[in-house]
Amino acid sequence: MEIEVCVEKTETAIIANQYGATRVELCSALDLGGLTPSAGLIKSCVEKCDLQVFVMIRPKPGGFIYDHHDIDIMKQDIKTAAQSGASGVVFGCLTTDFVIDIEQNKELLELAKSFGLGVTFHRAFDFTKNMSLAFEQIIDLGFDRILTSGGKKTATEGFEQINHLISKNKNRIEIMAGSGINPNNCRRFADIGVDAIHFTARKTITDKNSLNMGKEYIPDEEKIKKIIKLTSHTV
Repeated sequence: MEIEVCVEKTETAIIANQYGATRVELCSALDLGGLTPSAGLIKSCVEKCDLQVFVMIRPKPGGFIYDHHDIDIMKQDIKTAAQSGASGVVFGCLTTDFVIDIEQNKELLELAKSFGLGVTFHRAFDFTKNMSLAFEQIIDLGFDRILTSGGKKTATEGFEQINHLISKNKNRIEIMAGSGINPNNCRRFADIGVDAIHFTARKTITDKNSLNMGKEYIPDEEKIKKIIKLTSHTV
């Protein structure tokens, strides 16, 4: 089983690499669900880690519905990720009816593949109104992987749906469980044969500054170490 750590700092990526994670999903603004990181951050992670760096391609918070201006930005960000040495990208486009936007996803996917990038369809999948149909469409489009919480707030709550997806998958796409994965539940997902798990590993620094400029976080090294050990990866 693969281990993906969702990070927004090079320091966390280095720790994930140290303990044997498979890859990182690199984002900015995790408090907003993850947005596209800067070119400088991508290059920093690529240069300082041996693991795969998959870059979030999400230009704005609030959902996964994009107009042509957004798509143009996402195309440029995919090019930047490739030029910065990333191994892959992560995105997902929905229509206003919360179904897979075939044309937008196809356009971005073809561009990413032209650069030799791996591609993950992120948790926009969990917002679709017909997950069975969306699952087949994502496979048909040619994505390498789906990140999902089973349509629920956490993967534990969506456990049965994730298990169902695994049973119907027949090795056509990688299924990665994410949202709320921790040392207390990671073994449960490994035991049902999920291809990968995805989790954040950060702790809040107490803010003693009266000016509110957002929370600051430090890596949760112990969480990374425990999850990798519990899921039988070399530590």
